[in-house]
Amino acid sequence: MDEVFKALADPSRRRLLDSLNAHNGQTLRELCAGLDMARQSVSKHLAVLEAANLVTTVRRGREKLHYLNAAPISDIAERWISRYERARVEALADLKKALEDTPMDRPEFVYVTYIRTTPERLWQALTEPAFSLRYMGHAIEAADWKPGATYTWNDEGRLRVSDPDQVILEYEPYRRLAFTFATITPELIARAELSDEIVAAAAAEPRSKVAFDIEPAGDQVKLTVVHDGFEPGSTVFEIVNRGWPIKLSNLKTMLERPQPASDPGR
Repeated sequence: MDEVFKALADPSRRRLLDSLNAHNGQTLRELCAGLDMARQSVSKHLAVLEAANLVTTVRRGREKLHYLNAAPISDIAERWISRYERARVEALADLKKALEDTPMDRPEFVYVTYIRTTPERLWQALTEPAFSLRYMGHAIEAADWKPGATYTWNDEGRLRVSDPDQVILEYEPYRRLAFTFATITPELIARAELSDEIVAAAAAEPRSKVAFDIEPAGDQVKLTVVHDGFEPGSTVFEIVNRGWPIKLSNLKTMLERPQPASDPGR
């Protein structure tokens, strides 16, 4: 947490975060042009922000795109905002709101978190229904975790969502998992108590994709989640952008909390 406060203390780095808030997913060249800062200065500030986990990067062909990462801000909010008057931490509260209100010109959800676990245990949490039921609120079931295989979204038997295009895209044990997002059905959206207009808009959108990348990081594991494939103004993106941070926070808590041997989160 000290690295986060250090990164936020510099006005130039706050300007970079403001720039990414206004236009998320920028290249180094775009950041330099938008802020009228030297390339070397921007690179140094970005290195500090990445070290603090406030900025993460994703490769798109030859381009390296930079994204805000909400996880450290959420940690600060949970630890400090509840202890002090909001007025005394107004800057942090505003920044947290900015991170949640991701702009829509490049609608992609990108989230990085570090979990004190092993790649094997994290992989188990991603691929075994007993685990996904705990932190997702529904089980992800696949008879064969191989590219092209279909999977089912099972809400403890109350709701099952299957579709021929709801498939596994990539499967590299302990390293990378990707699949198309669950088919948007009226029943699925109704569970969130959303309007008929939102249901219709979500169901009409093209298929999006979720990818989990796992990297060892000392006694922790770095998990990068990218949910993309959305059109500008996507209704589904608005929904998942609010939901994923909660689910991933649940995943981190589940894996880091000591549990009895009989517990599926162990």
